[in-house]
Amino acid sequence: MDTPSPVVSALTIAGSDSGGGAGIQADLKTFAAHRVHGLSALAALTAQHTRAVTAVHVPPVDFLDAQIDACFDDFRIGAIKLGMLASDGVIATVARAIERHRPPHVVLDPVMIATSGAKLLQDDALQSLRERLLPRATVITPNLPEAELLLGRAIGDVEAMGEAARALLALGAPAVLLKGGHLPGGGEVTDLFADASGIHAISHPRLPLEAHGTGCTLASAIAANLCRGLPLHEACLAASDYVHRALAGGYRPGRAEVRVLDHFGAASR
Repeated sequence: MDTPSPVVSALTIAGSDSGGGAGIQADLKTFAAHRVHGLSALAALTAQHTRAVTAVHVPPVDFLDAQIDACFDDFRIGAIKLGMLASDGVIATVARAIERHRPPHVVLDPVMIATSGAKLLQDDALQSLRERLLPRATVITPNLPEAELLLGRAIGDVEAMGEAARALLALGAPAVLLKGGHLPGGGEVTDLFADASGIHAISHPRLPLEAHGTGCTLASAIAANLCRGLPLHEACLAASDYVHRALAGGYRPGRAEVRVLDHFGAASR
């Protein structure tokens, strides 16, 4: 007779990054740094480095389905992290898989634009993302450009961020961690965590550098913390602190000024 695994795993459904700084590569490093077993289902493959995304390939959705089902067939999954889901068909496939398997937590990072500026979401997929995935998420983690696309309006300051967080909740997301790093100036970066209880600010000193993979890492750290049993607000606070440490210890593996995060160094500090 099969015995259920005592180990709780985290599953990332996202795109790969051939440069190793973002996407599934960052997700798996984050899970490992949190001592959570990591699983992956590749929803897209990218050819990229620290300077650009040069090509994107989306595998057939039946193969994505097979990857997801294989993970649920053998592992005890405590949380799913969703990243780059490039098309309406991919989003529909993932939504059906969530309905079928009903994981305890879904962390949705609505990846739409790469750090390099490359567009990673097809035009027909935006409405599908709003309607099919936001209501199924435990928490969504958009940055400001992503929130602006989801809401169809500009977000220019922290007050507007609060209004945007409430609007995202109204779209059906149970909780939102809205990242404020794209706001200009200031000595601090302020993110907002919002749920039915209200809005809570999370602030860190602004670091004078450009980084790659921060959004992927944040969402994956939240998923890992949920697998470890932390309540959602605490999981988001701990994940935000972890990303700040990993960013402070980041390094430049490529020719660009863009840094990637020190996932394991951040876990040891």
